[in-house]
Amino acid sequence: MQRLSFIIGFLLICSHILGQSPHGNSLKIDCAQCHNPEGWTVDLQTIKFDHSTTDFELEGTHQLTDCKSCHTSLVFNEAPTDCISCHTDVHSQSVGNDCVRCHTSENWLVFNIPEIHEENGFPLIGSHSNLSCVECHSNESSLIFNPIGNECIECHRNDYLATQNPNHSLSGFSQDCIECHNPLGLGWDSTGIIHDFFPLTLGHDIQDCSQCHDVTNFSDISADCFSCHNDDFAQTTNPNHTNAGFSTDCIECHTTNPGWVPATINHDFFPLTLGHDIQDCNACHVNGNYNNTPTDCFACHENDYNQTSNPNHIAANFPTDCAVCHTTNPGWVPATVNHDFFPLTLGHDIQDCNACHINGNYNNTPTDCFACHEVDYNQTTNPNHQAANFPTDCAACHTTNPGWTPATLNHDFFPLTLGHDIQDCNACHINGNYNNTPTDCFACHEDDYNQTTNPNHIAANFPTDCATCHTTNPGWMPATFDHDNMYFPIYSGKHEGEWNSCVDCHTNPSDYSTFSCFLCHSQGDMADKHDGVGGYVYESNACFSCHPDGSAD
Repeated sequence: MQRLSFIIGFLLICSHILGQSPHGNSLKIDCAQCHNPEGWTVDLQTIKFDHSTTDFELEGTHQLTDCKSCHTSLVFNEAPTDCISCHTDVHSQSVGNDCVRCHTSENWLVFNIPEIHEENGFPLIGSHSNLSCVECHSNESSLIFNPIGNECIECHRNDYLATQNPNHSLSGFSQDCIECHNPLGLGWDSTGIIHDFFPLTLGHDIQDCSQCHDVTNFSDISADCFSCHNDDFAQTTNPNHTNAGFSTDCIECHTTNPGWVPATINHDFFPLTLGHDIQDCNACHVNGNYNNTPTDCFACHENDYNQTSNPNHIAANFPTDCAVCHTTNPGWVPATVNHDFFPLTLGHDIQDCNACHINGNYNNTPTDCFACHEVDYNQTTNPNHQAANFPTDCAACHTTNPGWTPATLNHDFFPLTLGHDIQDCNACHINGNYNNTPTDCFACHEDDYNQTTNPNHIAANFPTDCATCHTTNPGWMPATFDHDNMYFPIYSGKHEGEWNSCVDCHTNPSDYSTFSCFLCHSQGDMADKHDGVGGYVYESNACFSCHPDGSAD
């Protein structure tokens, strides 16, 4: 019995030992997923194990790799997951041990070298974009990339030391190449030099530094113009800078334009405008004399003054201060003469001074009209000024309008209104007689008075003072006749609106002193109305005698 118990216990222990997995305790899958009852042989084509459930997913060429290449023991989780454990580091740790920074599981080729380089702080731009790796990483193996630093001088120290124009070493130039050179460029051009302390513009835009700098010492150079342009200053003759005592500070007149032009001289003390805008300084500064050049006009223009004949300045005793009349316009025109003592307006706006100042006589030229216009006065016939004995002061009627029109005559003694607004003076002043021209209406309008028939003024014995009924309206209309107050009320009272024309009452057109009431008032009707009235007579004058205002009383 005791022996049986021992055998059973021994078998149980052996079965426990023999039943343990050789893959370790971490693998918790059914053995049948990989093995079959016929033996422990594994058919890799039928394995259903999902490697993505582990810490190392099979991608790229890892999918084709034999499991034993990575799993060297039956305990699968002992296989390393880092690249360096399976793959030889051909770079000898020069780029670290993280292969995935550069490589993928597809192959060992690297296609993103520029991006990798930029991540390391040195982008491959400009000339560096066309270089092969070994041109910078010159190690014992082309696969070893020992760090060489990101500063330019790490690779270009020999370039720095060998450069002679300018000599970088002797000049103490910075070893930070990008201070002067453009990393995006394809050479060592100096377009990136920061020369703001002395801008290299226009004529100073010089590529050869040695033209200004002693290439052995770039710090020992003056920034003032004269230090470089002493010869230019001394050799300039138009104008001669030395004789003229010009400032040696070139920027007072010049920019950096090549050829020194245009030059801007501060000539405010004598503005160079219009005719004075002369580029040849020697035209005014004779023989290069700049210290004693006069600024008054006459000093330079005496000949112009003396030779001028229109007008003759000498004969006219004009002032020698040209600016009194002239600006700096070329040709001296237009000239502005202060002629306020005799305004040159309209017809007097004459450019030829000699037209008034005969023979250049400016001192005795009269200012009264008649002195110049006596001939005009004498020859005028409409109206004849002499016959009319008009004043010789032309301004009494005329302005300076050319042609003497319009003329303004003070005719207030007989206002020329409406029908009297006649431009032809001879229409009233017969034969140019201005002294005996009557002012009463009838003297001029007797024919109008005599020929008028509606009403006949003569027959009506109307007054010959036309203004009694008429204004100066052309055609004599409207006429205002005061019949009510002067004779008999026909515009008011009982007779208002009872008649149509004068002949309704004045039956004799040739005699308006007679009138008749009988066309409207019949004899029988009047007899009835005057029954019992003593002395009643059916006669028009008798009617007017009793009824002077036309009323029945």
